[in-house]
Amino acid sequence: MKIKVFASGSGGNCMLCSERDTHILIDAGISMRRLRQSLRAWDLDIDDIGGVLITHEHSDHVSGLKMLLKYYDLPLYAPHTVASRLCGMLPDAEETMHIIRPGEVFRLGAVTVRAFHTPHDTDESVGYRLEGRGTFALATDMGHVTEDVLAGLTGADTVLIESNHDPDMLINGPYPVPLKRRILSDHGHLSNPDCAALAVKLAEAGTRTVILGHLSKENNRPELALREAEHALEGRNVRLFCAPVYGCLSLEVGEGVRC
Repeated sequence: MKIKVFASGSGGNCMLCSERDTHILIDAGISMRRLRQSLRAWDLDIDDIGGVLITHEHSDHVSGLKMLLKYYDLPLYAPHTVASRLCGMLPDAEETMHIIRPGEVFRLGAVTVRAFHTPHDTDESVGYRLEGRGTFALATDMGHVTEDVLAGLTGADTVLIESNHDPDMLINGPYPVPLKRRILSDHGHLSNPDCAALAVKLAEAGTRTVILGHLSKENNRPELALREAEHALEGRNVRLFCAPVYGCLSLEVGEGVRC
């Protein structure tokens, strides 16, 4: 299985998972033009996409859907509440929407998919676990690590997990107090220390590649997130990367990496 992270952060989220001839997007929070450019770098086009897995309906995860659905009949997959809200926002989504149940396994081409709940400030936010000739799992937009999240991530060869903010930068930064409280809440976003602790648990269970994602532009820096995780993972055989806000991180699950 190959994965390509096109964007991860508050400005947009979108990545591609490929297994043989099956190509799956997770979220579509970038413009159609940018998505097409990203795909063409890998000799792909939007017509090659077999489906879009939606984690939740916040704009940084779905902002590209309106134009995509205007020109393409892309199958969408989302939990019931997320699907209902998307169809309310985007009437074109009704024709291609597939409602999924977190915890139940379904198949998209050569890939087995399972969604799991993530604790965020929307009713049915999820992460995803994809299995082919390797296992990849993603969980961002969560205020704390639940048993569902841990079960969804544990045993995956490669994971992308949220390392949203440095607590000191957030607390001392310019955000209004209500927003700070939201981010720090159990349904907000995961901090660098909490992400590092999660990375250790996953490494102990066999994960060998960890990608830090959904970093806040205002309240974090890649070097801070990496340093926290590197310190926690010291002595363990784990490759560590930071997902790009722009550009592309490309790797083969369980194999080498290239940018």
